[in-house]
Amino acid sequence: MRQISLPFDRPDRASGDDFLVSEANRIAVRHLENWRNWPLAVSVLSGPPLSGRSTLGRHFAALSGGSVIDDARGQDEQSLFNAWNEAQTARRPLLMIGDRPPAQWPVALPDLRSRLAAAPHVALEQPDEALAHALIERSLASAGASYAADLPEWLLRRIERSYAVIAAVTRLLDEAALSSGRKISVAMAKEALQGAGFLPIIPD
Repeated sequence: MRQISLPFDRPDRASGDDFLVSEANRIAVRHLENWRNWPLAVSVLSGPPLSGRSTLGRHFAALSGGSVIDDARGQDEQSLFNAWNEAQTARRPLLMIGDRPPAQWPVALPDLRSRLAAAPHVALEQPDEALAHALIERSLASAGASYAADLPEWLLRRIERSYAVIAAVTRLLDEAALSSGRKISVAMAKEALQGAGFLPIIPD
């Protein structure tokens, strides 16, 4: 699995701006890194919450020197239209980022709607098995509480494979470990997750 580290991270910063690359997001990463060959100066990136779309946008900006409009779905339509035209005129790449594909954006401005329909679009998918396992391990390690070696694999087989659930579960387990002073074992994780309503927990 490949990892992108942004070049402008402070040395003392945690690895939250590292982006893990797997089959779930590889196409999107390749497209952004191949910005010189875009058919238009503009592309759209979408992805679910906590998928790293903003981190990937910063990586793109550092590579290309281009512009990024994050949360573009909620921005003023005329401003988006103007930014699109400026990017095309200057041939300076522009990445628009949203939580949904552009076809699902409620765009009223016809000219902007037609441009979004023509733009290349790449999506970050929910994590595959390899990425989910890596995210669980990284989240547990970043939280700081000690945990059993078999915990990441156990969680991988029992929780929903999504960025949001992985973040919520690892945060819950870290808080449980801090409050109890215990190492996060499989037994403790099962108890904490059942108590918080993360059900069903698949039997061993």
